Amino acid sequence: MVYVRQRTGNEVKEETATKIAGDGTDVDGDATSRLPRPAPLPSDPAPDPDTGLSDEQPSEDEIEVEPATSEDEIEPAEQEPAEQEQADGEPADGEPADKSLGAESPSGEAAEVEGASAEVEDASAGAVAADEPEDDDVTQVIPLPPTARDGAVAPAVQPAPAEEPLELDDPTPVIRRDDLGEPAAPAEPEAEAAPEENAGQAGPGKAGVPEEPGAAAEVSAESEARPSLVTRIAASAAGWLPPLLTLEGLVMYVLALRVPYGPMRGVDLAQINGLGLISVLPITAFAAIGLIIVSFFVTLTQNTDRKGVLLFQLAAVTFTLHGAAALVETEPRFHTAWVHAGFAEYIGRAGEALPGLDARFAWPGFFALFGFVLRAAGIHDPSPILQWTPFVSNLLYLLPFVLILRQLVATTRARWFAALLFVLVQWIGQDYFSPQGFTYALYLVFVAILMRWFGRAEPRTAPLPAKGVLRRLLARLDRLTPGELPARPTTVTDRVVLLTLLVGLFVATTATHQITPFMMLGALTGLIVLRRSTLTLALPVFLGLIVVAWVNYQATPFWSGRINELFGGIGKIFANLQENTGDRLVGTDPQHAIVLKIRLAICGVILLFAAVGLLRRLRRGVGDRAAAVLLCIPVLALGLQSYGGEIGLRVYMFALPAACVLGAYAFFPNLPAHTGGAREGETQPARRRLRLNPGTTRRVSAVLAGGTALVLSVAFLVARYGNEKFERVTTGEAAAMEYVYAHDRPSARLLYLVPVLGEEVTPTIPWRERDIDRVEYDQALVTKDPNDLSGVLTALRGKARNTFVIMTRGQAAYLELNQGFGADWGRRFRAALDSSSSLKRVYSNGDAALYTLRSYPKGSEIPPPLPLTSVGDRSTPWTPFGLVALALAVAALFGAELARLRAPERTTRVRRRLYVFGLVMTVAALAVIVERFLTLTGG
Repeated sequence: MVYVRQRTGNEVKEETATKIAGDGTDVDGDATSRLPRPAPLPSDPAPDPDTGLSDEQPSEDEIEVEPATSEDEIEPAEQEPAEQEQADGEPADGEPADKSLGAESPSGEAAEVEGASAEVEDASAGAVAADEPEDDDVTQVIPLPPTARDGAVAPAVQPAPAEEPLELDDPTPVIRRDDLGEPAAPAEPEAEAAPEENAGQAGPGKAGVPEEPGAAAEVSAESEARPSLVTRIAASAAGWLPPLLTLEGLVMYVLALRVPYGPMRGVDLAQINGLGLISVLPITAFAAIGLIIVSFFVTLTQNTDRKGVLLFQLAAVTFTLHGAAALVETEPRFHTAWVHAGFAEYIGRAGEALPGLDARFAWPGFFALFGFVLRAAGIHDPSPILQWTPFVSNLLYLLPFVLILRQLVATTRARWFAALLFVLVQWIGQDYFSPQGFTYALYLVFVAILMRWFGRAEPRTAPLPAKGVLRRLLARLDRLTPGELPARPTTVTDRVVLLTLLVGLFVATTATHQITPFMMLGALTGLIVLRRSTLTLALPVFLGLIVVAWVNYQATPFWSGRINELFGGIGKIFANLQENTGDRLVGTDPQHAIVLKIRLAICGVILLFAAVGLLRRLRRGVGDRAAAVLLCIPVLALGLQSYGGEIGLRVYMFALPAACVLGAYAFFPNLPAHTGGAREGETQPARRRLRLNPGTTRRVSAVLAGGTALVLSVAFLVARYGNEKFERVTTGEAAAMEYVYAHDRPSARLLYLVPVLGEEVTPTIPWRERDIDRVEYDQALVTKDPNDLSGVLTALRGKARNTFVIMTRGQAAYLELNQGFGADWGRRFRAALDSSSSLKRVYSNGDAALYTLRSYPKGSEIPPPLPLTSVGDRSTPWTPFGLVALALAVAALFGAELARLRAPERTTRVRRRLYVFGLVMTVAALAVIVERFLTLTGG
């Protein structure tokens, strides 16, 4: 006999059905998953070639009638009966109320029961699960009708009511969801020919039934009974309303920021206080951001994975948060961006770098690339590029990050919420026109290629060790279900191309930035050691040799004579952490201190979410090794050096992708049950103590995630734009610098204001945009007394003609918020400069002024520009041998890795010899590098 399971709400009824096709074997309803899988219907979406899932991936809002793949099935040898209780006090998001009904399928499609065989002659039974709307949770398992067993396709009819026994003679209902996630009405069956009732209902053209005169009237009446246009539009609102609300929010946001200032609208930048840009944003801007985020979660909680709409909404959130300054400010923000534009301009004009001018020229890759692009495109004013770079950069970051998310074993909601978190907590501002912002995109692409095409996901299958507590613990962790999908199948040619691309990305990063190559190297090594990559340790050795050689041979002006500065912070983890956190809160404005505390709070919150998400996944038997590696590796940089007090920011930035992934698991931790199959379900918790309604769990998780996103969006505006009072650049400040560039023939000197001489302080002026080889910059000391001009006069009198001191609104704001100067110090100091008998004002506007000495000694001339020569191509007698050994080591190790790609499972003699030769040459090259460090530093 065949059991028919019928579920309505939380009730499950089992009824006895008639025997199918004379089969004398009784089949348990729970064994439907063991029957042959039916052939997919033509209307079914094609499975994704990457994950095996269909384009419309299942979501948490459906129930699949296959048995759940729980942690009980992951470790059958170690499972204890007591572990059937829930471990964390709540079921998984979307967990079925009855475990016997199987795992929930995270898709908007109707859940189909695997039962009937693809071959008709061997098919004995089948079942189709009719998916009802989310609130009903009705799941039916009934046998296929005789017509289906005979090979004919049974017409779809309305399912029988849940309260009545199912009639096996009726055709099986097949209910599918339309594109909007709503159940599509099943097709009406053909009525049996009744002599009296159906004689006048047969349509024209039906065999054996004459056309009746009243048929046209009935068709007309039936067409009049169809839903009206308004009804159909209202029924499809779930599809078009979220993107419409997103578009409305974008328009509302732009108008709120761009229109002239007034009540509830506009932005008056002159009123910015210590809280930054958020202090002058109108309430309508916050309403627009909230509307976009809410529409994102409305789309996310629908029963279909609408990738296009979700990407559009993510881009809208990115625009509102990371494009706010570009909308309201006339000039590019962040003064260092102007410096990098000047570096690119010089390399594009002169065709060479100046390592003696700035250490960043020792890594000229970014400046050379954009110098060539700007010159080739004929762009003389890069201001628009600088202004919109933060927004464009964050859009580019999303592309590889989404690729990384697709390689994770996670629900649809978890993936998209992780992407949203990545946008909301990326506040540190390294996405401007800079080598760091550029190489961060390369880092994400590097990790995405590693995980997608060189990833590994193989749980331990060997039995647990008999002895050793630590060994057994490690073995248990090794047997956890991998939190990553295996690498995509590729050909040998594909692997060679991808490996070459990996090496190219690393080399480009090595020539561009100081820190990012080490983050790449750490991520690669960690994934290999923890068996989450198919590559070998020869590749990290090969890449590590490249970065060390670049520092030793190319960046000689940077480290020569500065070994203590470079390596003096090694091991001082707590000192570096204090310099990046607590020291930044000392001596600041009370309002600005709130900004710094909110920044630290965001870091703490996202790390807390990551810890909770990691624990929730572990309790479900999932080991997210890749995420753990990417989270922990950047922390090791705290033990190297303080990086000018910014190493904490860089650690946070590189740990952010993994933190967002694990943070999303804190809200949506469930593991897909069929990671390698054509459908995606969810496992059950290993222990069960408290049973909650799955619909309630889903709604609570979505509400909590949405509330968290709204709070983080407001916190982002405070953290990201909290320095806007001095980080923004005004038109007046840019005009003052233009005056200097117009009078820098043959050379000029510019003095900026600092509270302490000698410390490396980034000037809060748009400096070095042009003529970096003609204008020299120096410091002028100021005190909290606005009438004290002694430091400025001393600095001016020690310089030659054509020397200017610049006083700007931004410098005064920086001294006020970070050094404890008075709120009116800038106004009073400028008044003192104007009234000084020793100074002459040569240029002024509302935001900036330039001063010089009234008189210089007779006969003094403007000197020519200082020669900006580098330290020179310093070498040692062993340098040529080191270069030869380096080239041979690189060639041998790369060749060995390419040979392994052709036969991963075999160790050939040629490959072994390449490894040995490469390691020998590596040792020789490293010996010469050490000799150069010791010799050139001592010199």
